[in-house]
Amino acid sequence: MLQRIIESVEYLQSKLTGEYHVGIILGSGLGGLVKAMNIEQTIPYSEIPNFPVSTVKGHSGNLLAGWFGGKRVLVMQGRFHYYEGYSMQQVTFPIRVLSKLGVKVLLVSNAAGGVNQEFLVGDMMVITDHINLFPEHPLHGKNLEEFGERFPTMVDAYSPRIRAIAFEQAKELGLELVSGVYAGLQGPSYETPAEYHWLRVIGADAVGMSTVPEIIVARHSGIECFGMSVITNSTASPEKIKTNHCEVQDIGNSVQPKMTALFSAIVSNIQINE
Repeated sequence: MLQRIIESVEYLQSKLTGEYHVGIILGSGLGGLVKAMNIEQTIPYSEIPNFPVSTVKGHSGNLLAGWFGGKRVLVMQGRFHYYEGYSMQQVTFPIRVLSKLGVKVLLVSNAAGGVNQEFLVGDMMVITDHINLFPEHPLHGKNLEEFGERFPTMVDAYSPRIRAIAFEQAKELGLELVSGVYAGLQGPSYETPAEYHWLRVIGADAVGMSTVPEIIVARHSGIECFGMSVITNSTASPEKIKTNHCEVQDIGNSVQPKMTALFSAIVSNIQINE
C-alpha cells in the first residue's frame, strides 16, 4: 500500500507546482465549484498510477489543481464508493495521496437522505459527527505508521473550528444551514422506511453512501475535516422518502450556487495550521 501511495505521489509531484494545503472532494452540490476555480491543471484519474476510476453517472474523474477562495487547492472531481466494488483501501487511497502532497484541511460534500423529520429537501446540513455503518473499516489491516497511530480518536472528526467559520460565513451570505449527524451505509439501494426509522432511533439526522471512510482516513492522517450534506429527500411521510439518482442529482444541482459561494468563503477564511 505504501509503495503504491508513493508511486502516485511521485507522479503527481512531477506534474504539480507550488504547495497545496487544502483538498476538496466534489460531491453533490459542489459540481459548480469547478466554474469558480482558476484551474491550472486537470489530471485524469486514469493517468495517475494506482488510482481507482469512478463508475457512477454524474461523477467525473479528475484531480484539479488551481486556485479557489484565494488559496491553492487540490480538488477531487469525482469520488469512489464501496458499493462500486472497491475495497475501503481503494475508496480512501486518494486521501492518503492528498496527505502526502501536503493537504492539511479537507472539505467534502455529499447527497444525503433526510432522517431528521424537520429537514426539508434542499437543506444544507453541516456534519457534526458520523455513525459508521459500513461492513468494512478503512483502517482494517496493518497500520500505516507513516500516517498515524493504530487507534486514532474520532472525537471532533469534523472540525469545530471550521464548522464555526461555516456558520459565520453563511450568515454573511444570507444562507440558512442546519447541522446534524451523518450515517454512512454501503448502498447502493436506498433505505427502507423501517431503516429510516432505525437510523432516527440511533441518532442519525441524514444518511448516505460516502464520506465516512474518507473522514476516518483523513483524521488518521492528521488532516482537519469539514463535511456538508445536501438533503435530497424527506422522511416526513412514506411518499416523500421515495427518490432516485436523477432526483438526487437535480437537487444537488439546484443548490450548487449556494454551496460554491459558501465553500469559497470557508476556504478564504481558513487559517492553515502548520
